[in-house]
Amino acid sequence: MSARPITTVRTIVTDIAEAGTGIKLFSLADPDHWELPPFKPGAHIDLHLPNGLVRTYSLCNEPADNTRYVIAVKREADGRGGSRALHDDVGVGDVIGVSLPRGGLEPDARIARYVFVAGGIGVTPFLSATRHLQRTAQAEFTLHLVVREEVPLAAQLGSLIEMGIVVVHRTSREGRPDLAELVGDPGPETLVACCGPESMTEDFERLTAAWPKANVHIERFVAPPPIIDPDAKPFTLSLARSGTEIQVRAGQTMLAALQEGGIDVATSCCGGICGACKVGWIEGRPVHRDRILTPYERERYLMVCVAGSDADRLVLDL
Repeated sequence: MSARPITTVRTIVTDIAEAGTGIKLFSLADPDHWELPPFKPGAHIDLHLPNGLVRTYSLCNEPADNTRYVIAVKREADGRGGSRALHDDVGVGDVIGVSLPRGGLEPDARIARYVFVAGGIGVTPFLSATRHLQRTAQAEFTLHLVVREEVPLAAQLGSLIEMGIVVVHRTSREGRPDLAELVGDPGPETLVACCGPESMTEDFERLTAAWPKANVHIERFVAPPPIIDPDAKPFTLSLARSGTEIQVRAGQTMLAALQEGGIDVATSCCGGICGACKVGWIEGRPVHRDRILTPYERERYLMVCVAGSDADRLVLDL
């Protein structure tokens, strides 16, 4: 049984290029050369790999480049297998299903200044965003790239570095930069964003804790450890469209309960950081544990991989 269709777009790998040590750029296009579904700057897509894995990657081309999706993949020998599959098993001409793009930076006329902080390969979503801002002349922006020594995607970033739009901080020479100095003071017209190793994003999150939530954007590589609620109680999921009711056991995730009930839900990270399993909720008191939804979005949506319920019954838009 399926509560909703899981939409994937059929793409073909048109180009694979080396982009640094252990990094490859993959270009994906429609097999019949149609435009691909639109995306926001720095949005991400799920790749449904031939070996059955589903992995999320940020788009590093800008939205105006609408006939292809370009992702940068660093081969992680000790990762979960997605990067190894792409590096070792995928070639030009292969067909890959991808999700509709989601996330990214919302265009906002109120924002006059953007500050991006990236660690290593975490630069990918901000390459998209800086190219978009450069083309549209929408606002002032700076991208701080923190690397040990080698700059990833050097060919793509070279002109931006020369123009001073991208500022490179090499920790092997000058140590780790002071994030507070890079970010500056909070203000309603400033948006700050970070993507990089967990230690960097945690420091960034603490630094910007007092900022307006709408002015802070964080992308993560790895989902945090699941939150174990010792006081968790069972509850009922009511699916508004089908009328189905599903019992969620104490300590069980909504996602697991839905899957046990034969409900197809798109998944990727299973840790509340990618947005693949976003579902609308209609009634109840959800407990949000994700790291991606804004306060406004939480009034209408939840992530079934990590969300809980503070009520005996929660009604989902499924």
